This record gives sequence, structure tokens and C-alpha cells, in this order.
Amino acid sequence: MEHTIRVTPATLAAFGFSETSALSPLSGGHINDTFLVEDQGKFVLQRINPFVFPHPEEIMENIAGVTAFLREKILARGGDPDRETLSIRPTLSGEALYWDREGGPWRCMSYVEDTVSYEVAQNNEMLREAGRAFGEFQNLLADYPAHTLFETIRDFHNTPERFRQLREAVAQNKAGRLSQVGAELDFAAQREQDCALLMDLLREGKLPLRVTHNDTKLSNVLFEKATGKALCVIDLDTVMPGLAAFDFGDSIRAGAVTAAEDEADLSKVHFDVDRFAAYTEGFLSAAGTSLAPLELQTLPDGARLMTFEVGIRFLADYLNGDVYFRTAYPEHNLVRARNQFQLVREMEQKRPQMEQLLR
Repeated sequence: MEHTIRVTPATLAAFGFSETSALSPLSGGHINDTFLVEDQGKFVLQRINPFVFPHPEEIMENIAGVTAFLREKILARGGDPDRETLSIRPTLSGEALYWDREGGPWRCMSYVEDTVSYEVAQNNEMLREAGRAFGEFQNLLADYPAHTLFETIRDFHNTPERFRQLREAVAQNKAGRLSQVGAELDFAAQREQDCALLMDLLREGKLPLRVTHNDTKLSNVLFEKATGKALCVIDLDTVMPGLAAFDFGDSIRAGAVTAAEDEADLSKVHFDVDRFAAYTEGFLSAAGTSLAPLELQTLPDGARLMTFEVGIRFLADYLNGDVYFRTAYPEHNLVRARNQFQLVREMEQKRPQMEQLLR
């Protein structure tokens, strides 16, 4: 798909680049417009999507605080912060953002060379490495004051609120599809009581508020080309206060499965305990000591609830007429919901194995 957004000479000049800089579009993300700039080094120039993120200054404040903290920690352990975390390149006037004439917010970061990212894990070792990368992210930020971060997307992982939105979608039945989802609504209703489990523990002070990434898919880890080792966690737009179980759970939802999230043939959709074990091993090798006993105990709940939450979001969007998730055909969101609910079923059945592996 061609970029409709153009990089103007004024935007390049704002970050200290020449208008003759080599410029090429970078694909991969679905939200922001991204370009590679080559001008005495390589840099990633991005226009943040103001419709998805109406307060880009809050995103950049979160990223600046978290990456500065990570740099200190990485330096202290003898690492290379220029490669192991993101580096913001400010404008010539020292700002994190440049606003173009149309009011578009632009930012610039260093490009990490000799790395590669993957959409799908090619083997369990890759999952183990991804687990270690996100575990390390959690560990290094364990004493960061999470409450000081902006909530860039409100109630992003608030499962009770997501269930309330499903109820609202049922009541309004905007797309006239209610008669088609009886079995799925029954499945969801049977699990309504579980929705508040993690949020209640947070409210009661039994689980600590953490810095969470909130988009812990494999493609947000850069791997070193030479060694295959996970090097750097990227895409920090959704870094917010949250629970360790959210990040862990979302990785498991996306990584410890045998089929894509829109596979319609449910006989192909399984929760893979071996993949769960590989990711968990990597995650705990890096984060284990920084997590409280109850946090470790609730990691399987994170996997189940994040999967359930995404399932009810797909279902609500189907009832609302597919206004949030991009769809390729009319039943796409319903297929996705059924797919996620199938995973929830298997996670419930295999809970004892998950607990055994965690022990």
C-alpha cells in the first residue's frame, strides 16, 4: 500500500536532516506512517496517527521517561543502550515532536541496524527469546514509578469494562446480528464473574501496578541477525500502567497457539503447552525474581483473561457492525471471537499443566 502521507523538506529540516536525505517507506505497522531516513546514520521517522492517539505528547512523555530509565539500567549492567532500547532523536529545538502544517505529529528515533523482526515464531527457541526480551523489559522497569505514566488508551485491559461494552452492543444490536451469536453470548456469560479477578486484586493492593507494554506480540521484538538473540523491545506507544499478567497473557494468546486468530476451522485451533513452556521459561528467566509470588500465580489467569477479553471485543465489534477491527468478510469478527473462545476452553482444560510448568 502506498503512503498517502508525504515527508516534506520542513519535516526533515526540523530533525536536522537534509532535504536530499535518502527516504523510503517502512512497512509492518498498521497505525502510524513510517519512513527510513538515511543521513549520516539511519533513523526511523514516523507520523503518529492522531485518530488512534489523540494525545501524542503523552505517548512521547511516557516513551522518554521509560527509555531514559532503561538506558541507565542497561549501561549499569555493561550493555549497549543504543541497541538494547529505543533512542529518541529530538528536533533541532529540543522537542520530542514536530507538528507539520496540517497538524500532524512527527517523531524520530534511531534505527537499530543488523536486526530483524518476525510475525510468527519459527520455532520454540524464538518464543523463548521473545519471552526473555519481555521478561527483561519487566525486570528492568520493576522499580519505575508506573503510576506516573499516562494511560494513553483508557481501560485498554480492563476486562469488566470490556464485558460492559459487550452488554451495550447486545442491547443496541446495531448490525441486527444478535440472533446469530446465542452460543457465543452464553459462553461469555458463563465467564462474566471471572472478568474482575485481576482488576479486583489490583484494587485491593494485592497485585502491584507495573509498567506494561500492552502489545507483546513477537513482531515487537528485534532479533540480532548474527546470533538470533532477542535484542530490543520496540513499539512503546501503548506503554502504560498495568499488570504483569496482562503482558504475559497477551504474548501467550498470540504465541502459544497452533493457528492464526482468524482460523475458521476450530479443529486446527489449539493452545500449545510446549509453546507456553518455551515462552514462560524465557520470561521467568529474566523477570522471575522481580515478580511477587501472587503475580507468578496469576500468570495463567492473565493468559486466559487476555484471550477472553480479545474474544469479547471481537464479538462486540461484530454486533456493532465491524467498526473497530478491520475485516475481510462479513463474519470475520465472529470467526475471530469463536477462535479466541476455543483457546479459552483449552486454557481452562490445561490449567493444571500451566501451573505445573510455572512451579
